[in-house]
Amino acid sequence: MPTFSTVPISEARAKSATGKRAALLQEYIQYVQRAAGEAGVLEPGEGETTQAIRRRLTLASEALGTSLEVKRSGNTIFFWTSNGRRRGRRPKVEVEAEAE
Repeated sequence: MPTFSTVPISEARAKSATGKRAALLQEYIQYVQRAAGEAGVLEPGEGETTQAIRRRLTLASEALGTSLEVKRSGNTIFFWTSNGRRRGRRPKVEVEAEAE
């Protein structure tokens, strides 16, 4: 009879991926985990782009079930976990004028 247990969905996603993409995902998951409580810094290697690094960081944070803030300055990528709230414009509230 099989042994049953449960794991968080993020752990199942991270551990069940296979192939070259999975190896890259695992690498970026480790970057995100190592930067917990601090900001991580990545610079592209030979043949890599900052856009690819940003995409991989986003996929890693989704696999972990965390929200990640990613910023670029030149060829340097900074990233840190965030609380998931984004600042933006407040929705416009229309106020009806009273009829006199």
